[in-house]
Amino acid sequence: MIREMQPGDWNEIKRIYQQGIDSKNATFETAAPEYSSWDNSHLRECRLVSVNPEGKIDGWVALSPTSCRQAYKGVAEVSIYIDKDRMRQHIGYTLMQKLISLSEEHGIWTLYSSIIATNHASISFHMKCGFRIIGTREKIAKDSDGIWTDTVIMERRSNVIF
Repeated sequence: MIREMQPGDWNEIKRIYQQGIDSKNATFETAAPEYSSWDNSHLRECRLVSVNPEGKIDGWVALSPTSCRQAYKGVAEVSIYIDKDRMRQHIGYTLMQKLISLSEEHGIWTLYSSIIATNHASISFHMKCGFRIIGTREKIAKDSDGIWTDTVIMERRSNVIF
């Protein structure tokens, strides 16, 4: 079941986010933030969770603005994380499809994602969801081991808004 994220979901969202951090393949972050920091950096709309039949959250997706400039209000960066024990069960695909639909309802015309270049599964997943590679940022940041790392920039342009 996909539903809107609630503030009370934070502990489960943070747990799944920390799994992504610990993988060293999903983000350059080294620790999950506190809720207030996370909440302030993500759009209020388009926050979704996947809840399994036991009532446990097994994945989440949310959007961050890419700019505070009004001209870019329809461009947002996707964050999507799935519980490591629930991967490859179409949870991410279901979340992303719902996010795409909901984002278009909120006037977002471009979804953007910056993916660590060695995360081939995420790149493939985004392509399956209609994203395309638009470039690579070389040595954009150091990973948690201090190694300079590239990211692949992907975007999905709305077919509804244009």
